[in-house]
Amino acid sequence: MKTITLAGTEIAAPNVVLGLMRISDKSDDEVRELVRTARDAGIDFLDHADIYGTELHGCERRFAEAMQLTPSQRAELTIQTKAGIVKDGPYFDFSYEHIIESVDGSLAALDTDYIDILLLHRPDALVEPEEVARAFDELEAAGKVRAFGVSNHTPRQIDLLKRYVRQPIVANQLQLSITHSPIVAQGIAANMQSEAQSVTLDGGGIVDYCRLNDITIQAWSPFQAGFFTGVFLDSPEYGELNAVIDRLAAAYDVPPIAIATAWITRHPANMQVVLGTTSPERVAGAALGSELPLTRAEWYELFRAAGHLVP
Repeated sequence: MKTITLAGTEIAAPNVVLGLMRISDKSDDEVRELVRTARDAGIDFLDHADIYGTELHGCERRFAEAMQLTPSQRAELTIQTKAGIVKDGPYFDFSYEHIIESVDGSLAALDTDYIDILLLHRPDALVEPEEVARAFDELEAAGKVRAFGVSNHTPRQIDLLKRYVRQPIVANQLQLSITHSPIVAQGIAANMQSEAQSVTLDGGGIVDYCRLNDITIQAWSPFQAGFFTGVFLDSPEYGELNAVIDRLAAAYDVPPIAIATAWITRHPANMQVVLGTTSPERVAGAALGSELPLTRAEWYELFRAAGHLVP
């Protein structure tokens, strides 16, 4: 398993992450098997959010109840969670009060004294960055949160936060898969007037911005065709893409999901792939894409087979 060090921290993180947004209805044994499979594959980085589950902090609580971690076991893991989305409405809330309340709720649900990384979930249009900075300072001083990041943020939204926040923004969690890749595809077809691919959807070069500012991109929904529209793997709607994936999987002697993972991990931005599956078999298969050395020709072939333009 390839690891990266998150800039400004001492966190050595695998480039494949276990996301736990779908475990609220899983038994203790199922949760433990999922985490054990991930650990056996070298994945010791877990992704949560306060809103995951059928109730607030539901998946965080389900994880803690199933795992019953000792302090030494907790220390072996990097636990990341997110705050900022309010289900009632829905709406977004980056106020000082909401961030503090959410983190305290996550600490209680996870049965831990600290969170390794806190991400601000989807951007709050009413954000007051001074409030965010005050919350981050308090959480850091109290030892409740060790590092901070964002999710689904544009370059300018991050710049606004950075004007007031002292701590480095270590990560930005963004939707990315072979088929859903405007943050990569736009740059390849930039300035082409008649091509929809050239339209900027990310606020302007978020991948390059994150590379320039040492922010790790965490790719969520890495196997989804679109915004929770179903996976592209084995989908008849993506026959050409799956034919290429299957051929490369046979050549590298890995399951197809490893090729889909490797398309992201091959990028020199040193991205992390956030898995959302609850299948231990799929977790183990995806992990095999951590260091799979796709060539440039193979990477671009997958990109073209997904329907993207290479001028």
